[in-house]
Amino acid sequence: MNAEAAAALARLPPLKTTLAEAGLLADKRLGQHFLFDLNLCRKIARLSEVGPEDVVVEVGPGPGGLTRALLETGARVVAFERDPRFSEVLAPLGQCCPGRFSLIQDDAMRVDEAAALRGVTGSESAHLVSNLPYNVGTALFLKWVLGSWRPDSLTLMFQREVAERIVAAPGAGAYGRLSIIAQTLCEARIVMDLPARAFTPPPKVDSAVIRARPRPVRPPDPEISALETLTAAAFGQRRKMLRSSLKAFGGADLCRAASLNPDARAETVPPDAFLHLARTWLATRSDAPPHPGITGK
Repeated sequence: MNAEAAAALARLPPLKTTLAEAGLLADKRLGQHFLFDLNLCRKIARLSEVGPEDVVVEVGPGPGGLTRALLETGARVVAFERDPRFSEVLAPLGQCCPGRFSLIQDDAMRVDEAAALRGVTGSESAHLVSNLPYNVGTALFLKWVLGSWRPDSLTLMFQREVAERIVAAPGAGAYGRLSIIAQTLCEARIVMDLPARAFTPPPKVDSAVIRARPRPVRPPDPEISALETLTAAAFGQRRKMLRSSLKAFGGADLCRAASLNPDARAETVPPDAFLHLARTWLATRSDAPPHPGITGK
């Protein structure tokens, strides 16, 4: 980042002052909890490993604390903000960093990121770095790892409980469908913890930042769909043995064909074994039913 832009960002008033002058408060209906500590925002930006040659997508910038930190790295930021109240608050960031900050007023759950990025930067390539709204964090994560637009990396803040589900190992209490889908498609780890008191207003739970990279080889879409279908059945009755929970899909015979113990329970089966199970099922079925959505359990 050039010295002029750095000086302009440094002259911006503190985030709390900016919000107070605008008369803005967090909207709990939108899952808003603001991180005012710029040092924490800068740490998240460092953990994302983005720099001057990168484009970053940020969802829900709110007052722009993390946005400032990302712009300080020299990266170009394309922000999606559903709440129109923050347009004026964020406008000075574009003035400080001409050509490096774009605000798109839209709902990230509905937006076509690839088309939006092509319109702004001419390319679909971008990293995701966001303090996600708690009420849609899981849904957004699944949209990004399962959808057709694939970010270069994801550095995302969730409720601690959701972050633990994403990285949970087989046998852990948090291990479930979200763990399997996430780990099949990404390499993910928790890189930072934040207590509830770090936010304004403080949420009822602590938070954590996940750093994830899409795996270089992605299973074909039919295999992912089959994986979603089988994990829905297996974890819908997670205390039952696979021979019972997967009875509609072949039960014990399917498990044996996939070299799985039919007496195992879903919570003990690693992601790669579930993917092999999905492939085995596809190989024996030509009429595989459509998969249901995932809610993070």
